Amino acid sequence: MIVRLARENPRWGYVRMVGELKGLGVPVSATTVKKILRQEKLGPAGTRKRPSWREFLHAQAKSVIAVDFFTVDTVWLQRLYVLFFIEIASHRVYLAGCTAHPDDEWVTQQARHLAWALTERADPVRFRIRDRDRKFTNRFDVVFEAQGTRVIRTPIQVPKANGIAERFVRTSRSEAWIGS
Repeated sequence: MIVRLARENPRWGYVRMVGELKGLGVPVSATTVKKILRQEKLGPAGTRKRPSWREFLHAQAKSVIAVDFFTVDTVWLQRLYVLFFIEIASHRVYLAGCTAHPDDEWVTQQARHLAWALTERADPVRFRIRDRDRKFTNRFDVVFEAQGTRVIRTPIQVPKANGIAERFVRTSRSEAWIGS
């Protein structure tokens, strides 16, 4: 259990691990934690290898949802914005809605609808991945943070960080053009 905690939380020091283990009902001293980590060749906090983005997503997939927009141009030359959420583990997609003007109020309301629907999930959503689009406002983030979901913003111009959502957009576009 100590080794797992150290690998999953590379920034935690010995004392933090002792506190977490105590909370789980496992009494252990900082010296014991240090000894076990040295035997496993895991150094102190800060020198342990952090999980890669891929390893993080694989380990947390059941509790991660990604969100993004894609656009649809209509026959009447109007652009619609489609908001969707996608579960990382199952690739289940929630189409939240579409609008020509995705303002703060509309986007926040869609977040409330989804947050309400997700309360019935067996595994709670712990992380939500989104890009830095201005359509995602602070009020949008607060809806999920109020339920204990941590918002992870992708780096600027790195679509691979939200790859599953980007792949859904690509697939949706290609199937829409093939069908028309």
